[in-house]
Amino acid sequence: MIGGGVADVLRERRTRIWLVGVSLICLALVLAAALPEMDWVAGLASDWRALSLLLVFSAALCCELLDTSIGMGFGTTLTPVLLIAGFSPLDVVPAVLFSECVTGLCGAAMHHRDGNVDFRHDPQVRRVLALLLALTVLGGGVAALVVSSSSAASLRSMIAWMVVGVGVVIVLTARRQLRFRPIQLVVIGAIAAFNKGLSGGGYGPLVTSGQVVSGVPARSAVAITSICEGVTCGVALAVCLALGQQVHWALAIPLTVGALASVPMATMIVGRLPLAALRGVVGVATILLGVAALASAR
Repeated sequence: MIGGGVADVLRERRTRIWLVGVSLICLALVLAAALPEMDWVAGLASDWRALSLLLVFSAALCCELLDTSIGMGFGTTLTPVLLIAGFSPLDVVPAVLFSECVTGLCGAAMHHRDGNVDFRHDPQVRRVLALLLALTVLGGGVAALVVSSSSAASLRSMIAWMVVGVGVVIVLTARRQLRFRPIQLVVIGAIAAFNKGLSGGGYGPLVTSGQVVSGVPARSAVAITSICEGVTCGVALAVCLALGQQVHWALAIPLTVGALASVPMATMIVGRLPLAALRGVVGVATILLGVAALASAR
């Protein structure tokens, strides 16, 4: 039962410590931003400085809680929020990449610690991880060669339809034990990596759902996606820095702190939810993100 899993989480000592810690961080951010000599968020009106810091922290916390719990949704949901808040895209992209790199790797470590995945002793997990990392590099490179193609929009629409289709399959098979099919994972992983290089998004929904329909346990799939996204964003950030872009630390620091604050709770939630329920949540989230991608592609 999902309700029982949530109740167990609320009774955990870690939950109480987490709630106190998050409250103290929010208070500290508001107090620091309220001081006139602390120009944390350059370019925004001073009257909005405290609210902006709290918005960045809260948005990062909520989006990363979703991402670390079901393996998708951080960049897809957080980037539009930051743009609406008034931040420049040139500041948002490196800051989000830095935050997702740090939290992806930390999230994978916490998943391992909480027993959601065993990177050390599970050979299937290591094979899937190595395969997806290799596909990320290859797919991103191929996408870079065709990024200026006139058919890019139609490709994104096709990928969005695939995301919806995979989500439907996950929902329909949520209570079935699927056999591991590496060939199927290769196809979906390659498409996800290509889409990441083409549009900068959509990696998590395809990789997480692709693993699940290929027979990888849902908890392991979420953890593997975390480390893959962390490595991918680290490489992308290195490319941005090599091209002369800079990290806007006034944005990146509260963004990363907020995202990191969500990780201990997210990994515990994954461990407490029944596997069938987690698969269902992943499936529904995949469908919703696929529909959103279809709407934006029109």
